[in-house]
Amino acid sequence: MSRLGITRVSKKAHDDERSFVKKAVNWALRQIGKRNKALNAAAIKTCGKIKDSDSRSAKWVAADALRELTSSPVKKKLANMKPSRFKG
Repeated sequence: MSRLGITRVSKKAHDDERSFVKKAVNWALRQIGKRNKALNAAAIKTCGKIKDSDSRSAKWVAADALRELTSSPVKKKLANMKPSRFKG
């Protein structure tokens, strides 16, 4: 998924109050953000944008995803990751 894909997913569903929808958006942001450094930065930026929403659901999605994406285990994993021959 590209950076544009992250933005599309979060714009369409981040403020949806249904439990499974907000969990899915949260899961997608966290998993995409752990693939490589560029996607991590894009996911963190997206979380920053949706955090400012008035929606309680959006604030939860952003806070939970940011907690994992900025954690030391994720940072360590990304720092030790070998460069991919594919652009991501």
